[in-house]
Amino acid sequence: MDITPQQLINIMPNARAQAGVFISALNTAMSRYGIDTPKRIAAFLAQVGHESGQLRYVRELGSEQYLSKYDTGTLAVRLGNSPQADGDGQKYRGRGLIQITGHDNYLRCSQGLFGDERLLALPELLEQPQWATESAAWFWEQNGLNELADRDQFNTITRRINGGLNGLEDRLQLWARARAVLCQPST
Repeated sequence: MDITPQQLINIMPNARAQAGVFISALNTAMSRYGIDTPKRIAAFLAQVGHESGQLRYVRELGSEQYLSKYDTGTLAVRLGNSPQADGDGQKYRGRGLIQITGHDNYLRCSQGLFGDERLLALPELLEQPQWATESAAWFWEQNGLNELADRDQFNTITRRINGGLNGLEDRLQLWARARAVLCQPST
């Protein structure tokens, strides 16, 4: 099931011109990763819409000070970044429509998308519409989120993406719009 640019704008009104930039990549990636029913697409677009500021951001915002949490300390180690203050936090900051963050996640994503380690050398690839979208759909599939979407387990999906319920109200509003646009009244 492909979505149209107008449907995407109706779901994410702040996307504006970005809807046209991402529509083809979204349809391709969703098809490839089985995000192919109204329920799955609605949940995916709601989460992607929140994580990317309605397709406006494919790179995590934050100052060097903010991103330093990814460079040293327990979070850095958990993400597979080196424990030294060597810039891993900046290099492997969140990228893509669902923010892939940290060395180990970039490595897994790279192996999943390309069968090699190219994202470790070229993390900026996840800022390109095709790979920003592919990485989000890959993450979705890897984390079993289609099955959760089938069961309307939206809060669980949010926790798997975000680690908590940050931005839940915005995510729920996007989900409600997506369901209104894509789902039949009986769903």
